Parts: sequence; C-alpha cells; structure tokens
Amino acid sequence: MELQYNNYQLACSNGGIEVRKGGKLLYFNRRPLFVTVKTMFAVSEFYDAPYEKAEFTDGRLTARGTLRVPSGSAFTFTDIYETDAAGFKVSRCVRVLEAGDDLGFSSKFSLVLAESDNPRDYQCFAPGFWYRQNEFAPAEMMGKDLDCEYFWMLETRCALPLFSMHHTGSGEMVSLSRYAADVGMRSLDIEQSENNVDPRFSIGSLGMSRPDSRTLNYMYYGFAVRKDNPTPIDGLSIDYVYPGCDGQTPLKKNYGGLDYHNKAMSFRRINHPVEPGFEQNYSVSINFGRHESFQEMMRDIWRITYSRLRDGLFCVDNERHFRNCMNIFIKYTRKYGDSYGLPFACQLPDMDISSVSFQFGFVGQQPGIGNLLLRYGERENMPEAREKGIGILEFWVKNSMTQSGLPQMCYNPSLQGFEPYPHYVRMLADGMEAILDAYVYLHKRKEEKQNWLEFCIKTGDWLVRVQNEDGSFYRAYNTDGSIRMDSKSNTPSVIRFLVQLYLVTGNETYKCAALKAGDWSFTNAYLNMEYRGGTCDNTDIQDKEAGIYALFGFLALYDLTQDPHWLEGATGAADYTETWTYAWSFPVHTPWPKHPFNQYSISGQSIITIGGGADVYMAACSYTYYRLYLLTGDAHYLDFAQFIHKNTRQSNDIDGTSGYIMPGLGHESGNFSSQKLGSQYHWLPWCTFVEAEPSEKLFETFGVYEIEDAQKLGREELEKRNRIYDNYF
Repeated sequence: MELQYNNYQLACSNGGIEVRKGGKLLYFNRRPLFVTVKTMFAVSEFYDAPYEKAEFTDGRLTARGTLRVPSGSAFTFTDIYETDAAGFKVSRCVRVLEAGDDLGFSSKFSLVLAESDNPRDYQCFAPGFWYRQNEFAPAEMMGKDLDCEYFWMLETRCALPLFSMHHTGSGEMVSLSRYAADVGMRSLDIEQSENNVDPRFSIGSLGMSRPDSRTLNYMYYGFAVRKDNPTPIDGLSIDYVYPGCDGQTPLKKNYGGLDYHNKAMSFRRINHPVEPGFEQNYSVSINFGRHESFQEMMRDIWRITYSRLRDGLFCVDNERHFRNCMNIFIKYTRKYGDSYGLPFACQLPDMDISSVSFQFGFVGQQPGIGNLLLRYGERENMPEAREKGIGILEFWVKNSMTQSGLPQMCYNPSLQGFEPYPHYVRMLADGMEAILDAYVYLHKRKEEKQNWLEFCIKTGDWLVRVQNEDGSFYRAYNTDGSIRMDSKSNTPSVIRFLVQLYLVTGNETYKCAALKAGDWSFTNAYLNMEYRGGTCDNTDIQDKEAGIYALFGFLALYDLTQDPHWLEGATGAADYTETWTYAWSFPVHTPWPKHPFNQYSISGQSIITIGGGADVYMAACSYTYYRLYLLTGDAHYLDFAQFIHKNTRQSNDIDGTSGYIMPGLGHESGNFSSQKLGSQYHWLPWCTFVEAEPSEKLFETFGVYEIEDAQKLGREELEKRNRIYDNYF
C-alpha cells in the first residue's frame, strides 16, 4: 500500500509509515500515533504507538489506531494520506475515547529523518523565523543552540505556516505546512501561560525535535523538571504539533534575582481538554524534493505553499489611497521655527502628536516625503504641497551637511539642533536618494537647484573615500566620519544612490564604487544570506529591510549594466525578502474599537526582524516586484507585486470607516502571533511614505496607479517604460 509523487513513495508498513526514493529510506515513523498528556501534576509526558490497521481505497491510504496511556486516557486516531498537486497531504482526526486522570493533551505528526540525527547537518527554513542555521539571529533565538531538544514554533509566528529541513549533504528536503488557512479564534478569556488548556486553540506548531527519553517541563524561573519516560526515541524528526506550543527558548530575565546558575529556559505548552468525545481535526501538507542550494529550496517551497495559502486580494482603490496619503503629508507638514517637517510620532486614532523630531530616512523619511510633496504639488497644481516639499528639502540641504561630507541624521526643532543619532548608511541612502531625485525632477523642468546637487556630490565623494578595499561600507559612522558600528551588512543600501549619482554627473568613480559595493553584496548578502541590520533601531540581526535594500541595489546595477549577474542577485534578494510577508491570514483581536484589523485581515503585513513583530514595510516594494516581473517574465513576481500593492493597505483606515481622524492613516507595527494585537498604536511618517512612494513611481513610469492597469499597456510599451535609466537625467 503506497502513494507516489514524483520519485517519492509514501507507504504504510508494519504499523508505521515510510518514505522512500529509488528504494532508499529517507523518512519514517514506526509509531505514528503520538500524544503528550498533561498529567495531574501538570507535567507533560509523551507516548506513541503504531497503527493497528491500514487500507487503500480510492487512491487514499487510511490508517487507524488507539493509543492508551498509563493514566487511563485513550485516544483514537484516523489518518488519511493522499496526493495533491505538489506532494502529499495527511488529514488527521484524534478523538478522546476515554478520560483518565489527565488535565490536557496534544498530538503530533512527525517524520524521522533517516539520513542524520544531527541538526547541524540540516539547514532549516521557517519564513520570517528561521533561515539556514539562524547564524544572524539574536542569541536567544530558536535554532542558535542546536543542543536543545525541542525546536517548535507557533505557526502564526511565520509568514506562512511552513517548516522545511534541507540536508546539506544529499540536498534532500522535507517540509511540513498547515494545509489550509483555517485557524479559528482562540479563547480570549484564557491567557496563554506555561501549560494551559484551551479547547478553542487551533494554532499548530512546526519545527523539529530530538528529545531525550525523559519528560521536560520548566518551572517559571527556568529549572527543568525531568523524569524517565518509557517511549523510545528513533532520532531527529520534523514535526507538526497540535495544538501548538513554543519550544525551548532562553529566558531573558532572572526572576527576583534568584541565585540559579543553570541556563534558564522556558517551554510554553498549550493543551486540549481530555474529555470523552473531544476531537482534534487538522491537515498537514508534506513536501519532498532535492535542491542544489538552500536558496533554491527556500524559493521553491515558499512558492508551493504560497500558491495554496495566499490570502485573497484586498479590494482597494489605490489612486484614492495615494491621494489620501498625500493629504496626510500636506496636513501634517509645517514649519517649526526655521525648519520644515512632519512629527516623529502621533497617537491614533486622532493623531495626538507625541513627538516632534525629523529623521533623514528610515522611520522619519523627511526628504523622501519632501520629494513626494514637490512632485504631487507640481502635477496637481497644489502650491501648498509644492512649497512644503521644497521647504523640507531646502532645510536638509542647507542645515545638515557636516565638514566630513556626512549629513546629520536627526534634527530636533525644539533644540534647534541635531540629536546625537548614529549616521546609519541605510538612513543616509534614504535621504540622499530623495534629494537627488528631487534635483533631477526640477532639472528636467528647467529649474536648477545647484546646491542640492552639490550636497549629493559631497556625500558621494565621502562614500568613495570611506569605502573599504573589499567594496563594503560600515553600518554606521560618527559625525567626523570615523567608524561607529563596524558591521558591513548595510553595504547594499547605498548602491542605488551611487548609481544614480553617476547617471547625473557622469563621474566614473561613483559607478566604480557602486560596482564594488555590488560585488561585496553579491557574495555576502546574496550568496551567504547575510541580510541583516537593515532596521536602524534594532541590533545587527537578520531582517527584512536588509533584503529590500539588496534588491534595490542589485536591480539598480542591472538597470545600469544589463549584466545578468546583477539580475541574479536581484531575484535572489527578492525571493528571500518576500518570505517575510504574511501571505496567509488568521483572526486577530484588537484592544481598540477604532482599528482597521477590526474589519480587515493581517495578510500583507511583514515580519520586521527575525521572530519579531510585523509592519507594512513590504508596501515599499510593489513597484519593484512588478518591474522584476517585466524583466524576468516570472508570473509569480506579478502575483506578489499585486498582493503587496493591495493587501498591505489593510492596516490603514482606507475609507474612513475604521474611525481614524483622516482616511489613509495606519499604525506603525504590531505583534499578533498570539492572536492578540500588541502595538504602540501610533503613526510614524514612514508608514504612509512606503505606501505612497511606490504608487508615485508606478504612476510616473506607467501612468497608472494599479498594476492591472499597467498590464493593459502591451508588452512592447511596458518594456520600453521599464528601462527607467534610459531617460533618468
């Protein structure tokens, strides 16, 4: 009795399941019936057993069995295996047959990896949570300590509910993912704790485990309570646990200053009730394949899962939304003494201004907003918008430059001076690109702003002087140009500025600097997946925005040179970056009556740093992914471009019905993996900027605000317009 997909055979044999390829055993489970019970002592014990019978009918394998545990509880299992369009599917029903002296239970579907039981022999992928062996994750992140036993994460922490393991020797991959985006709302009157029971909890966990034959439960201060467990262990397995839990993670705090010297860990379990008649029903997709590289594996399994689980497109009028965004900028840009700008932060829903400080880029995006206001005011014949845009740009050009050639990054109008903020290369790139773009815009209209160009040249010359021999730049500098943070991971950020400064000036040194930075970025960011440190308010850890800026940089080099080497880098960065985007959806409770998530979904939001909260920053990339589609013909990039051009809008009050003071407003970020939204519930300028800027670029390049309208132009016209550097200056 077996099922086959491509060269992989899944069979029931001797009460277990086996997966073979060309006769070679790759994965197995000799005792597929598995439960963990929460005993009367609130200690979790696990037990397993083989199937009792299996049958093959109508192209499906159905396996059944009953698992009894020492306390007297009994559970019946019915597992149905079948093939689907991309691999295998297992649908499981676990029913409580008898209730003993147990407080709760969970079940697990797993496959043991026959090739190796050493986690270091595998590179893992969980979108937005785990890449390779999490080399660039923070120290407390799962996967950093591969001597742990349980590497399980709630699937809601992942941009797609997916976990894959790629054997570095053979190239074989195994992947488990939730089959459907059918998570329900958990019990909101029950707080998730160390080991609680929630009958409504429908989130699973994904990951791997290599447990000892002992129980593992941690006291609140991290002490492990362990006792022998009779269940044999066959090796390292890939797992889907239901209901889900967070596996072993280090505790960040020492409770009450306890004199406890061992490594303090936590293991937060969730259980279903052991009540006769209670049922679990869930389905898991099982995928296999062989891939030459981690990048290839990541791309393929992401796309397979994306095509099955991607949320429907949000209905939004992007021209109306763009105009709402510009109205926000017009209203909240003003003079503060001798300076022009927007507040740093405003509390929602009524835009109560909580902080006034101007950032050159990143979360402030002051010159970028100035550039948008200038263009919008010119095109729409709105003198107020134009005046405010030029006011912002003139302020930075006239006031921020230092003797070294490195502009100041953060201005505080109440101090009438600059704050001691690090000179991040990423933040520098944001502001410099905007000022140069604004210069070019006015130059084409016969209005010269020579001081704007001189400002850009002075910074370009500084970049050339400080560039390292290997082509890299450091993450941040001091005002005098000395090194402040010696990581090189922000190097891709300045490539596009250098390319465009070359196009304006014809100075080959800028082109050479951009190519050298591209070489470093290709080797380190793309090939080594060292996408980290892109967010200026986080440590130098793996994140999404480093991938975004690598994509921008590689694509600029391809636009300049037409060298396919750079297009490879751009597609590689794009494939990585999109995996941080919540393509699926699940219900989330918000604590505020006026919030868009009360009526819309979380799909389109994207994880910020590895394992962290989510924001709307992928909105910045819709224009770029559409351009990538036109360059490659890859229809997936078109689909993803449309998805982020629409679904990112769901965190905004797009039409005034959410109750914010102005339509178009949205919150900065939040964490909703627990299905309870945690957020500072405030607006920062970048939130609106990253949604407005790609719409502006889409309109300037293709004359439309919707990607589907651009598609109507015809292939020849699209290709012509997509050569954006042909008439850049």
